[in-house]
Amino acid sequence: MVPLIDIFDVWYGVNLEVVNSEVVSAGIPFVSRQSVNNGVVCHVKKMDDVEPNPSHTLSIAVSGSVLSTFYHDYEYYSGRDIYVAKPKIKLTKEEMLYYCYVIEQNKYRYNYGRGANKTFRSILVPSKDEIPKYVRTKEAEIRFCNKPIISNKIKLNTDSWKWFRYDEIFEIKKGKRLTKADMQDGDVPYIGAIDSNNGISAYISNDEHLHQGNTITVSYNGSIAEAFYQTTKFWATDDVNVLYPKFALNRYIAMFLITLIHREKYRFNYGRKWDKELMESSLIKLPAVKIAPNEYEPDWQFMEDYIKSLPYSSSL
Repeated sequence: MVPLIDIFDVWYGVNLEVVNSEVVSAGIPFVSRQSVNNGVVCHVKKMDDVEPNPSHTLSIAVSGSVLSTFYHDYEYYSGRDIYVAKPKIKLTKEEMLYYCYVIEQNKYRYNYGRGANKTFRSILVPSKDEIPKYVRTKEAEIRFCNKPIISNKIKLNTDSWKWFRYDEIFEIKKGKRLTKADMQDGDVPYIGAIDSNNGISAYISNDEHLHQGNTITVSYNGSIAEAFYQTTKFWATDDVNVLYPKFALNRYIAMFLITLIHREKYRFNYGRKWDKELMESSLIKLPAVKIAPNEYEPDWQFMEDYIKSLPYSSSL
């Protein structure tokens, strides 16, 4: 491990204010101290007298959403308390994204209004040689296609949908706690009760309690009702329920289901948890087909076809 400044040159960003900029639909991205949308709050007209921050850099917030860190492969302006980190050594996009993740793991050091401007440069990060192999084996470029798989548009009419218990369509298993002290570095996703990064909060090599891929993880504590589709083996924390399908699940059906599951979040405010027993008896309304008088089953084919009819479905 080495200090951040051994890997990056770090300086204060251009420090502009959106209110003093001209917002346009297609301009220079303006990065603020937020934790979403890659930090971009809007696009502004390029200013003749202000040079944007360079591309292939990281933006690091030192107040507000402290240590929210994003990679930018484009020039951008930035607001108050945003620092720019440019690599001193040759780093790929994937390696830059890895350092975003590493830096953000230090957020806990800056709770309760403590800013990071004086100390973040000394945060310890892996040297380039210590970057895990899985980072370097990722494809150098990921190209997204916005075309749908199915060209016909499919309309949703929920009036004909039917209610199903979760335990009718899933076998639900509870995750298993693993403390940070017991975690061993590796390439197995560790799914936590978080609302981003497909639920992945770490990568480990522990393998005592792994779940199978082609399942759905749902947080029942913490960031409740955050649902993600998992394609490979993983470890789920004890604040996560793992939904094993009793039907032929694929990524398209999963995308349909997790959207509906996420809409249940409002039911679990104020400390109410969606634990395994409650989830098993909960109801989900789904497209359905009649198989007998007064008997229906979920219309899995419709769900798959609907997702395939959406833009970007070919990139799933």
